[in-house]
Amino acid sequence: MHRPEENTFLTISKLIPASAERLFEAWTEPEQLKQWWGPESVTCIEAEVDLRVGGRYRIGNQFPNGKLVWISGTFRMIDRPRKLVYTWQIAPDAPEELVTVIFRTTKPGECEVTVMHERIPDRSTRGTHEVGWVGCLAKLARYLN
Repeated sequence: MHRPEENTFLTISKLIPASAERLFEAWTEPEQLKQWWGPESVTCIEAEVDLRVGGRYRIGNQFPNGKLVWISGTFRMIDRPRKLVYTWQIAPDAPEELVTVIFRTTKPGECEVTVMHERIPDRSTRGTHEVGWVGCLAKLARYLN
C-alpha cells in the first residue's frame, strides 16, 4: 500500500567540518553559492539572494547536456546562523514546495546540516530531490575544506 506522506517529505543530513556561521554564509551569499550549489556534475551559473523574510532568491543550474533549470522562491524564516525556511519552485507553474535548512553545531568547528524538503508532488520528483540534495551537501563540504 502506498502512503502519500512518504512521497511528499525528504530529510537529508550531513556532518560538515565548519562553523554554523560559515555554512550559513556559504548557503546565502550568491558568490559562494555559485562555487558549490547543485547536484554532482551541475554548475551554478547564477545566484541571486535577497536575504530577508519575504525576500526572493533565484538559482540557475546548468546540467552537462546544457539544460538550464532555474530554482526560485521566497524566504519565510531566517534565524542566522541556525535555520532557513524558504519556498522552492522549479518552474513558475510548478507547485510550491518548502525547504527548511538547519545548521546544528555538534562540536566546535563541526556542524550537522539538515535539509527537510516538503510538499514534493510525486515519488519521481522526490527521488530527483534526494539525489540533488545529497550532491549539494557533498559539494558544500568539499567547497569548505
